[in-house]
Amino acid sequence: MLLVMDVGNSHTVLGLYEGEELRAHWRVASAHYSTADELRIFLTVLLQQEGVNPQDIGGCCISSVVPQLNLALQEFSHEAFGIHALMVGPGIKTGLVLQCENPKEVGADRIVNSVAAIEDHGGPVIVVDFGTATTFDAITAKAEWRGTVIVPGIQLSVEALAEHCAKLPRVDITIPPTVIGRNTIANIRSGLTYGYADLVDGLIGRISEEMGATPKVVATGGMAELIAQIATRIDCVDPFLTLKGLKVVYRRNERVPA
Repeated sequence: MLLVMDVGNSHTVLGLYEGEELRAHWRVASAHYSTADELRIFLTVLLQQEGVNPQDIGGCCISSVVPQLNLALQEFSHEAFGIHALMVGPGIKTGLVLQCENPKEVGADRIVNSVAAIEDHGGPVIVVDFGTATTFDAITAKAEWRGTVIVPGIQLSVEALAEHCAKLPRVDITIPPTVIGRNTIANIRSGLTYGYADLVDGLIGRISEEMGATPKVVATGGMAELIAQIATRIDCVDPFLTLKGLKVVYRRNERVPA
């Protein structure tokens, strides 16, 4: 079995593949200072709930944007499963051609998302990932990663409003029935949903124009389903895009020592 992990700033998404089938998946809060022992205990419990013995794990592939966790992640994989985790980063085979000034700056999650999008949909394609930050990755038909647009994520915007505006409350993010709200909570929800959807559509239009193409738009991440209900340029939502990309990257590097 293959265990894949995407460690983000706010959440960690895990998947367990048995062959090509995603047997189980989990979404948990990222603990930025977990030790290898804590990770081993936590993951062992998750696997036991699925009736899986840690000895059944034959491979592990990890993408992480939390550098202070990387060493613990590698140690945990060795201690729990007796294997070296494949960490997504410079020097591994992805199939992408990074057309950027400094490839080391590109987040591992954006790499695996792009790999999965090309694998499933071909190119050109734009991947919109609704995470702590919302990212727009542009990939050509030749698997050339052209670059990214990064904007603050929706939840981050909620927190910023509540923290810096004394009279504005934290709100649950839901779609209000009308754009023009008649109370403070409806006003905020309208801006966070309709406003954000228009931001998404506008950036997709500008990116497509610069690419000189009509790319397919694939969305993923925690708020993808909600915004896709309003945005007109999102073609499909794939909540498991990152996990798929990790599986593909692992397969492409399976015979290379991690």
